Amino acid sequence: MKNRLCYSQPRRAQASSQQLGILLLAVGLGLGAWVPLARAGDAPQWMRASGRAPLPIFDDNTDAVLLYSETTVQVLSTDKIKRTVREAYKILRPEGREYGYVVVPFNSHQKVNNLHGWCIPTQGKDYEVKDKDGIEAGLPKVEGSELVSDVRAKIIHIPAADPGNIIGYEFEIDEQPMVLQDIWRFQGRTPVRESHYILQLPTGWEFRTSWLNFTEENPAQASDQVRWVVREVKGLRAEDEMPPMAGVAGQMVVSFFPASGAAINSFSNWQQMGAWYEILTRRRAEASPEIKQKVAVLTSSSRSQVEKMRAIASFVQHDVRYVAIELGIGGWQPHSAPDVFTHLYGDCKDKATLMSAMLREIGVESYYVAINTERGALTSATPAHLGFNHVILAIKISEGVNDPSLIATIQDSKMGKILFFDPTNEYTPFGEIGGYLQANYGLLVSPKGGELLELPKQPGLTNSIVRTGKLKLDPNGRLAGSVNEVRTGDQAAMERRELQNVAKTSDQIKPIESLLASSLSNFQITRATVTNLRQADRPLEFDYSFVAENYAKNAGNLLLLRPRVVGTKVQATLETRDPRMFPIEFEGPARDIDNFEISLPPGYEVDDLPPPVDADCGVASYHAKTEARGNVIDYERTFEVKELSVPAAKAEELKRFYRLIASDERNTVVLKRSGK
Repeated sequence: MKNRLCYSQPRRAQASSQQLGILLLAVGLGLGAWVPLARAGDAPQWMRASGRAPLPIFDDNTDAVLLYSETTVQVLSTDKIKRTVREAYKILRPEGREYGYVVVPFNSHQKVNNLHGWCIPTQGKDYEVKDKDGIEAGLPKVEGSELVSDVRAKIIHIPAADPGNIIGYEFEIDEQPMVLQDIWRFQGRTPVRESHYILQLPTGWEFRTSWLNFTEENPAQASDQVRWVVREVKGLRAEDEMPPMAGVAGQMVVSFFPASGAAINSFSNWQQMGAWYEILTRRRAEASPEIKQKVAVLTSSSRSQVEKMRAIASFVQHDVRYVAIELGIGGWQPHSAPDVFTHLYGDCKDKATLMSAMLREIGVESYYVAINTERGALTSATPAHLGFNHVILAIKISEGVNDPSLIATIQDSKMGKILFFDPTNEYTPFGEIGGYLQANYGLLVSPKGGELLELPKQPGLTNSIVRTGKLKLDPNGRLAGSVNEVRTGDQAAMERRELQNVAKTSDQIKPIESLLASSLSNFQITRATVTNLRQADRPLEFDYSFVAENYAKNAGNLLLLRPRVVGTKVQATLETRDPRMFPIEFEGPARDIDNFEISLPPGYEVDDLPPPVDADCGVASYHAKTEARGNVIDYERTFEVKELSVPAAKAEELKRFYRLIASDERNTVVLKRSGK
């Protein structure tokens, strides 16, 4: 269901391992050769006390449990926050050793102090690791980070993170906050026995909280601090095709407000957040003389405004290299358009900025849209917070422009007709958006502030595989013939992405080989071509011919022929014994059509045909039929995804739907000799 084309800017670093996720970096950072220093040293009392507490409920597949977590956020002023974090885990399985690697990201607006780690083994003396025993490194596995990045990480390795042992750590971060807001992410895959969040505010300041995916807990208030506590928080078991963790895990969003009134970097709703981001990006999308000249060259032969927009979009998509850059405040502030144009690389917000500047030169206004590439991370009910990881554009379309290629549009009551476009995604043509953005919520930013909008859901045929085959069966069960596939939308983008660096023609047919191998046990490709591989604005086509020996099976005097020759729509990921906990997420709307025409061998006729199938579960539909026309078998089927999210309560219904498809895909035509 999912095959996301995600291009994300790094999120603001959080300070807790439940928030960060603990990373095993032995490969990414070369830590396999790093032997950390460790010495005898008594673990602190808070950690020892947590080790004596009973364990939370967990299952046999749990690698570790979080015994105790404490995050203290001390707001000193509008531009200074001190954060202290303590955590202790008990390791349960060998896979839990990764919790011994503590990774604390920071940037130019943050300073990490007093990073310590300890291990309490089941036998022997405690181990201690200090700040000086760790290393400092760039964030791993970020494409292009070697070009420019001000984000680093302090890393310590706590030894003996073995089953039965307890490991813990604490550290402090002094930071200049990007916004006066914090997110306490206290639930994840690891069960939690007890987690605390402590807030200290200056006199006269106020706070506001919003709880997501969890029952609100009332805080305990003292003269100088507010404390929230959650206990016995269950770990969330991962499920195939589930929403992102941010959309299902318990968390608390807390916003701070100075005594003097709202600060520039504080907000309580989407309109105010949009106003903050508008200030942050103001004047970044102004064109230089060089940009103006480039726009003139790009659009010189264009006959319409849409053609001009398409030319600019193609330039930003393909000629400006995507690099994940973490600059400015937390990766939110883009470089200026002239800087991006000069270097011809940038991240998502940089590419959006350059395209916005270029569009303005042809009289077209556009606006930033902050969005999360994982649909479900935010909904219409989500409070305003920094839950985004990507930036795209909303382009204002003039009245009277009715180009049918501009599909990803909505009619907004305030902005009029707007087209959404992701200039980072080089595989989706201008006028469309990928499935990861469809029916997703984004924050449109304009001079008037922010507006949370639901992006459009495109028709299924904009994301489809139309497969047509003409084949011939011989008396020995040998099947031979040709197939043409026309792919659009994400179905095409997925293949283009996989083949982007493939130069040899012989290697470009690998997807065809994989497709045939999933449906045929014995085959040989006799011809294969790929058309429009580099032209994202055109459908991608696969044309191939093959021979499959023993395709039809002998059963006495009969031949059993499966009319569904290649391709499958079955999803086996739902076939689990455990009840479904979370909704099932589809990548995007789709409509696939198969039509196979199979000529029968001389001397054979149809004895029996599979029954037609007409199934519709609301979310998706499947229609198939097999007909005999003289000495030809026609098999036609259509599979359509209409909705993108299925509630967990309908998981069993969806299972039955896919089982019906699986049955049809196995059905056979029975052939007998003529006259018998």
